[in-house]
Amino acid sequence: MADIHIKREHHLGLSGARKLAWRWAEQAEQEFDMSCTYEEGQTADEVQFTRSGVNGTLKVTAERFELDARLGFLLGAFKERIESEIVKNLDTLLAARKPAAKKKKAG
Repeated sequence: MADIHIKREHHLGLSGARKLAWRWAEQAEQEFDMSCTYEEGQTADEVQFTRSGVNGTLKVTAERFELDARLGFLLGAFKERIESEIVKNLDTLLAARKPAAKKKKAG
C-alpha cells in the first residue's frame, strides 16, 4: 500500500473552498471514475472518494485543503504519477480562483 498526503493553503474562506471542492469532486468522478460523497460541516467539509484500488478524503477548511489517499497494491506502483496528477488538478483549480491583480490607474 502507498499513501498520498497533499496540503494546500488558500485564502478562499470556507464558502469559496467549498465551491472549489465540489468542482474537484466532480472532476474526480468524471475523469477518474471515482465515487465521491460530500459532507458539509460548520467549520470544515469532507469529501470521501473511492474506486477500485483507491480510497481517501479531502478535508476542506477556510484556510486549507488536506488530501489523504491510500492506494492499493497495484496502483501503489503509480504513486508518483497519481500524486502529480492530483497536485496538478488541485493547483489548477486554486490558480483559477485567485483574484486578479488590481491595475494601477494611469494618470
